[in-house]
Amino acid sequence: MLDESFLRTVDLPVGDRFEAWTERMGRTHAPMQLASDRAADYHGEQRVLGLGDVVVWPATFDHLVFRRTPRLVRQSDPEAFHLSLLRQGEGAACWGRQQIAYRTDDFHTNSSSRSYEISTGPDPVTMIGIELPRALVALPAQRADRVIGSRVSGRAGVGALLAQFLIQLVSDTASYQPSDGPRLGTVVADLVTAVFAQALDAERQLPPETRARTLTLRVKAFIRRHLGDPELTPARIAAAHHISRSYLYRLFQAEGTTVGAYVREQRMKNACRDLADPALRTMPIHAVGARWGFPRAAEFTRAFRTARGVPPSEYRERCGLLAK
Repeated sequence: MLDESFLRTVDLPVGDRFEAWTERMGRTHAPMQLASDRAADYHGEQRVLGLGDVVVWPATFDHLVFRRTPRLVRQSDPEAFHLSLLRQGEGAACWGRQQIAYRTDDFHTNSSSRSYEISTGPDPVTMIGIELPRALVALPAQRADRVIGSRVSGRAGVGALLAQFLIQLVSDTASYQPSDGPRLGTVVADLVTAVFAQALDAERQLPPETRARTLTLRVKAFIRRHLGDPELTPARIAAAHHISRSYLYRLFQAEGTTVGAYVREQRMKNACRDLADPALRTMPIHAVGARWGFPRAAEFTRAFRTARGVPPSEYRERCGLLAK
């Protein structure tokens, strides 16, 4: 499991809750002045994932006003960029005369080196935050600073890749080992760099390794969207991304796998999930296979037995027994 820590204010005495949340936010990002109309009985939950030099923190919390003043910047500046993906609720930020409002699936961008005021709406907010050292964003500092204060969409482009990666990461960390943390942190840093570059229309300035890793994530997202297509071949995948098949193969070789192996494993992962789902108990096994790119029942059975050691019918039966 990854390096994780938790805070739930409901586990604390009522009078200590807002002070504990304020202290936690100051350690997560940078010292701030916090205010809330719910301070008397504050409800907030935060989970902090340590990924090497990068920190990812999903959180849900009551109305809050964050103020980072010029004095606080002078007193303590960890020189970090912050991004937060708004999953539920609303918020707005102000940097002097610059103001911007955020909606669901937008990224808010910020820097510990600037003063600001951020306000959330009256309803609880759910978001996923990222803290990373400025040095990990592989763009000239002056150019990267131009992104701060922008509203970046998490619904399209590289922003969607970053949003999908974060949502998947925080939804289940049980399969990761502590040693995976720095590697996942590198992926987050590369995606943030790509998001900044896209916002600046400066993708050509990205280091080659960052471009390659970002492209690999785009390819994987494309594959996962098209798993049900039995014609999902390397040629089609390469053409969709305007690259050669040989370059596609090299991208996956750098990941220690092959295109075909990744497609098969993703198909099996989804088929296993459906076979174990009580709500899909009446769906015929051949229909589960067809749903994930195996139009012929015999082909699905062979592939499933090879991948999981038992036929799909036996796997479904075992899952049903375990659920009882």
